[in-house]
Amino acid sequence: MKRDYTLTGPDSARARASGLAGAKWYATPVPRPVMKELMTRRDWPAVRDTTIWLVALVSSGSLAYFACGSIWAVPCFIVYGVLYGSCGDSRWHECGHGTAFRSRWLNVLIYHFAAFLILRNGILWRWSHSRHHTDTIIVGRDPEIAAPRPPNLLGVVLDLLYLRTGAAELRRMIRHVCGIMSPDERDFVPDSERWKVFLEARIQFAVLCAAAICSVLIRSLMPLMFIGLPTFYGAWMDLVVFAYMQHAGLAEDVTDHRLNTRTVYLNPIFRFVYWNMNYHVEHPMFPMVPYHALPKLHQVIKDDCPPAYSGVISAWREIVPTLWRQRRDPTFFVMRPLPPARESSV
Repeated sequence: MKRDYTLTGPDSARARASGLAGAKWYATPVPRPVMKELMTRRDWPAVRDTTIWLVALVSSGSLAYFACGSIWAVPCFIVYGVLYGSCGDSRWHECGHGTAFRSRWLNVLIYHFAAFLILRNGILWRWSHSRHHTDTIIVGRDPEIAAPRPPNLLGVVLDLLYLRTGAAELRRMIRHVCGIMSPDERDFVPDSERWKVFLEARIQFAVLCAAAICSVLIRSLMPLMFIGLPTFYGAWMDLVVFAYMQHAGLAEDVTDHRLNTRTVYLNPIFRFVYWNMNYHVEHPMFPMVPYHALPKLHQVIKDDCPPAYSGVISAWREIVPTLWRQRRDPTFFVMRPLPPARESSV
């Protein structure tokens, strides 16, 4: 039986009736002094990493510009695209939690800047992501389920160039420019916040239109290669390779992040791009712990969690056959092993 992943359908009503909506989730016991230290917010780690990111973004963009017309422009634009789209996605995410920086204004500034880079409406996605954390992978409640069952494998491939999700975000932007909100969006965005959604969409749309007009006037794609198009050629690492590792192929409708979420070990460069979101059992279990403290949190709780995956290949070696099987058997999923003394039921 095909599930209804919308937020206004029968599965949404079923989640409410069964107590899955806004339920109490399992959390590994952590001593209060340890958790207090882990949750401490600091400006310096994010200021350092953001400075490195922005310098690398400008540098790679400059190299790409001066290398135009030669083969060297290709790797320069690839690096620029990843820094623009994939790093933009991870910075949007962490600053949306308000934990990356201690200073609120820095979180807000980088959040909306990064949201634009990834073609997301910052106001809308703040509320969407709040629901995602409240009801993670609860069908009919979570608006951010990337791999519903049966999965859209063509959509996964298309998103390597952001064609499916990017096109949907552009359609959503135009809808918001016109002051129209979908039924699902009205389910999680309060009335008082909707005018902000429309305003941000209009600002983003104006910037993209300015880049497009500039390209037409100078008869070159160059302005769009630096603003707008990098989302499509550079978001693949974060939005597909990394993001699908979070939940794809795991359990739905459970209240234990150890069963519906993966932690995957990554090398330092990948962790910089992803801003430590590879520690993804840890993040939803304790979402107020800043990204720079997640490796320490992992050491604290790892004995109470399933084994972490050794890398990208290890995770995708499980995801690919699982998604392929779910095409014909949507009830199939990967059951993660839990420590015997603290097992949770599905």
